[in-house]
Amino acid sequence: MSEQLLRSVPFRFMRWRLGLGEYGPHTESQLERLLIATINQTALDAAVVFAFDGVYDKEGYFDPTHTHLYVTNDYVIALAKRHPKILFGASVNPYRKDAIAEIERCVQAGAVLMKWLPIVQNFDPADAKCIPFYEALAHYKLPLLSHTGGEKSLPNLKVEVADPRLLIPALQRGVTVIAAHCGTRSWPGERDFLPEFMRMAQDYEHCFGDTAALCLPARSHGMEIMLKRPAVAAKLLHGSDWPILSLPPAMTLSLHRTIRALRTPNWMRRDIMIKQWLGFDDAYWHRAAHVLKMPQGMV
Repeated sequence: MSEQLLRSVPFRFMRWRLGLGEYGPHTESQLERLLIATINQTALDAAVVFAFDGVYDKEGYFDPTHTHLYVTNDYVIALAKRHPKILFGASVNPYRKDAIAEIERCVQAGAVLMKWLPIVQNFDPADAKCIPFYEALAHYKLPLLSHTGGEKSLPNLKVEVADPRLLIPALQRGVTVIAAHCGTRSWPGERDFLPEFMRMAQDYEHCFGDTAALCLPARSHGMEIMLKRPAVAAKLLHGSDWPILSLPPAMTLSLHRTIRALRTPNWMRRDIMIKQWLGFDDAYWHRAAHVLKMPQGMV
């Protein structure tokens, strides 16, 4: 984790709110205990925890100078082995020299999806370099969860890749694509790619969107809009974006429910409560398990 990231307002706020204090040798074990306790206080059967690959240069070598956050696949593999409710979400930058070999290693280790954040990991999903990567994902039937829309929690290196339409080459090659945040903006005034995502969700059978961070003021408009479009609502998967803060959309919920949500200290549980009140149906809560090919009935 870079010094720039440690000093950023979002990370300082999260550390304070989670009671982690300054980053040190015991932070990872503290966060692990907090994560497990948080999951156990919800009705979720399991939660996908993501690795986060770094930035790679044009030759495919790791670029530590521009890498602000790096969580190895091995770390999450070990975490999933220790805790049965944690599922392994792999992360492999498509520009790295050994990208295909790393996909294969992650699949063998039990990965349930591939996680990307192109804005931060500094690559273009529509780049021809990604084609072999997509072919490998399709071969192994490993879904791709890729960030779409704005991003404020991590430093942006390539803001022009926020458009979900850049993932169409993956869909055309048979990859199941989950557009994280459904293309919504992360800040007022940013371009909102929600309309583009909604068209893709209707045009491509294997295009889905997750609702991670949609309980934030700049993104919450997306839930109301998508729930009014049955064809789009049927393509939504549950995501919390924990430990990102979850806030009730006050203009939509009653005052009683808004206060009740704000008094719920477990942000993951709060996120679930809000979405239940907003009208997400039973199929929504089980859809991720189906897409990730989990046992029937899992939430």
